Amino acid sequence: MRPPRIRRRVCRLLAATGSITLAAFTSRAAAPAAEVTYLDQGWTPDQRARYYWGSQGSALISYDIYLALDLVGTSERFNSRRVSDSFGLLVDPPNAQYNPDDLPIGLTKTVVSSGQFAGTYMGMTCAACHTGQIQHQGQQIRIDGGVANRFDLVRWIRTLSESLDATLAEPTRFEALAGRIRATQPRLDTAELQRRLWTDAGIVSAQVKHSMIVPFLPGPGRVDALGSIHNTMFAIATGRLENARPTLAPVKPPFLWNAPQSAWVQWSGVAANPIRRNFFESLGVFVRHDLQSASPATGLFESTADLRGQFELERLLRQLAPPRWPEELLGRLDADKVARGQKLFVENCQSCHSTYPYRWSADRAPGKSYLENAMVPQRYVGTDRTQLDGVTFEPEPVLATGQLAPYLGSRAKASSADLNQVIGNELLKRAVASMRPPLSPEETADLSNFEDLLQTRPVPVDSYKAAPRDGVWATGPFLHNGSVPNLYELLSPVAERSRTFRLTREFDPHKVGLQTAAAGEDGYLFDTSRKGNSNQGHAFEGGRDAVRTAGVIGRGLAPDERYAIIEYLKSIPATAGQVTPHGGPAQPLRAREDPTWFNTRRPYEPAAR
Repeated sequence: MRPPRIRRRVCRLLAATGSITLAAFTSRAAAPAAEVTYLDQGWTPDQRARYYWGSQGSALISYDIYLALDLVGTSERFNSRRVSDSFGLLVDPPNAQYNPDDLPIGLTKTVVSSGQFAGTYMGMTCAACHTGQIQHQGQQIRIDGGVANRFDLVRWIRTLSESLDATLAEPTRFEALAGRIRATQPRLDTAELQRRLWTDAGIVSAQVKHSMIVPFLPGPGRVDALGSIHNTMFAIATGRLENARPTLAPVKPPFLWNAPQSAWVQWSGVAANPIRRNFFESLGVFVRHDLQSASPATGLFESTADLRGQFELERLLRQLAPPRWPEELLGRLDADKVARGQKLFVENCQSCHSTYPYRWSADRAPGKSYLENAMVPQRYVGTDRTQLDGVTFEPEPVLATGQLAPYLGSRAKASSADLNQVIGNELLKRAVASMRPPLSPEETADLSNFEDLLQTRPVPVDSYKAAPRDGVWATGPFLHNGSVPNLYELLSPVAERSRTFRLTREFDPHKVGLQTAAAGEDGYLFDTSRKGNSNQGHAFEGGRDAVRTAGVIGRGLAPDERYAIIEYLKSIPATAGQVTPHGGPAQPLRAREDPTWFNTRRPYEPAAR
């Protein structure tokens, strides 16, 4: 079993943290609702299931170990519905074809048939962070492709690590785990199981210690994805732990309807090419990859990434529509207020935020254009800039290259951009080359949105994306870091916004966002004074002729005007299941030809590479 010194460390860790974890589990656990309302977002039940449990190659821990693992300090399965719900993972009825083992949405089975990583794993797919659910007066409403505003990823992976460590440290827990696995694998090799458990526990522990390095728990629905991807690739996978950086910029996951149709997807405009975007995202959610072997012949740049699976998910998202406000569940719309709100939206919001049928790019191929988002400089919109100050955008060569130096001109140090471009390309090229059948040129062009697979488009300097507003009613809390609980506060002067608030799962159909709890009630405490949590910017204050300062984007709105704009935002999309054509409509409105578009008046400045 575990050497005594390490075993004592684990026991001390459990003594220090186990009660906290269990207290959080006990206070937040709730029996998942038996019935969920699925809105018409263009998907059939089969398409929805394929999205929920389709693998992209993530390989966090052995599949049999995950199914048999107990929650630390209890005899309850980690994969039980109650435990999954306590961390905010969503559950659906069992699906014999796609999810026979009753995993929560976004956790999936990955089978790697060959190579150094051969095995069967539990991994994560994009649905874990990009599927939302709101509740109102006992009703549960699913938002496919939305913001997973319940899922507390950091708390989940910490507790998974504690549960694995406890199983290693306590012989009775290990024997119980082995017995459960042996029920379906009679010839189980106990020594091999122990080896796999050690490996899995080490991988998860590395994520806790060296990837998700947080000064405080970011709470549900938020994670510093860019920082975690950096740490996973260039600290953990390389073995160069000096490259790790604290993950100080937790953001909420962007909603995914219209993402495949868009020129930009992430908040700060990185990785525009869909193949690159999905590949790097998968590295951040536990695709195993080798950046330490001596050469490609001995495994360097090998990974478990499933590009075919990623392409399937991307194609499904092309057919996803924004959610229409369900009047029968959340209340009837006021037509007069909607009409007034639309006029106010055009006056105050539309230069940045488009609505259907949107603004489109120039053609990248005959008849193929992509939805243009305004990219707004942070100095103008004034929202939290912590993500823009992260290592992903650090131009200086400050990261150790180690054994990868030969691929970087023998430099001992490189910038994050260079590492992502050069080393990321090597990983991606190997994944593409290993595909059977291989990608055709037509598939490559289509799945890349007609951009170069190995060359990244320059990222706009210090800018954030202003996404279309159709379906935005279902995506609170608001701003890229989730620091504003509802749309009413978002349309208010900063001084009127909540400085702290406790988030619940209950939806507020009046102010539109998540309900905030009263003092002393349960729910994550969001403190806007903490690093990365600022609720500044995107403010409406002052008169029509006031001089605009940084972070003030429009005149002050009276309360009735704010509610009118909210009513309009509830009303879009006007049609349920309205899927945006991939590649653009027949007669697109060209963004560059629209004099009201923000980037027509203020063209964004590409970052130097």
